Amino acid sequence: MYLFSPNIAYADLDSFLGKINAQIVNPLITLLFALAIGFFLWGVVEFIINQSSEEKKTSGKNHMIWGIVGIAIMLGVWGILNVILSTLGITDIRIENQNNEGRIDVDLRDYNPSPVNR
Repeated sequence: MYLFSPNIAYADLDSFLGKINAQIVNPLITLLFALAIGFFLWGVVEFIINQSSEEKKTSGKNHMIWGIVGIAIMLGVWGILNVILSTLGITDIRIENQNNEGRIDVDLRDYNPSPVNR
């Protein structure tokens, strides 16, 4: 009887990096991408509304340019990250065992060590 033997949850670096990518990095990239698009659209609206003022049109142009730069940076980060993850063979990890209460059920395999002969 192995009363004090714990069940061991095995994890590896690939699943850890896949979960970090799926749960933290991808939502962060999506948020920053949305902010860059919003900044670009703000510049477009500012440029269109303020046709009489050259100074405000220039401000709108600058917002559009920096919005495009932000979009390009986020696309670059997303592309580089996907190249790295596909090179390492890491795929997105999805949470599939989520129950109705918001908790995640973890299935551990049985821990059956070989008996030690004394």
